[in-house]
Amino acid sequence: MAKLSAAQRGKIRRLSQPRELAPDEEGGELNIVPFLDIVVNILIFVLATVAVTFTSTIETTPPAAKGTGVRTATPTDTLNLTVLIVNEGFSLKASGGSVATGCQGVGSGISIPKKGNQYDFAGLTACAERLKASNPAYAQEDQVFIGANPGTEYQLLVNVMDALRTTKDGKTLFDKVNFKVAQ
Repeated sequence: MAKLSAAQRGKIRRLSQPRELAPDEEGGELNIVPFLDIVVNILIFVLATVAVTFTSTIETTPPAAKGTGVRTATPTDTLNLTVLIVNEGFSLKASGGSVATGCQGVGSGISIPKKGNQYDFAGLTACAERLKASNPAYAQEDQVFIGANPGTEYQLLVNVMDALRTTKDGKTLFDKVNFKVAQ
């Protein structure tokens, strides 16, 4: 066997060494692992932060700006019922004045006091039904105003709206709720 010359050995050495490929000569594989990591992290974040709840809506009218009253105009021959939620129970006010304790005519005091530590929603419904039936002009009235102390729980407001919406036998009382802001 013949010996290789120095030039031949150099050429073999150059050809046998691995060389780096240019970017345009690299293989066509795309590394998508980092992309998938980002997509999975975003997906987990979205699923963790989105609260899926089923809610029902209640038609209400918010108070007008700067305490100028409610945005809807009320006729003068209406009951104009206002329910104030206070710590002692419910205080009702109508066009004729404050409703007396026990829903017995005009007078002062808490119209529907608490029963022990619980608000009397059945008493509130009965009183609202009695007031609405007290005059034939009030029969078509469908709006009520609700006011509450600043610390009143949301669930209590919902329970008051439910108590004022219908009677036990399904008769509609006041299905339009307006909120009042204490001044």
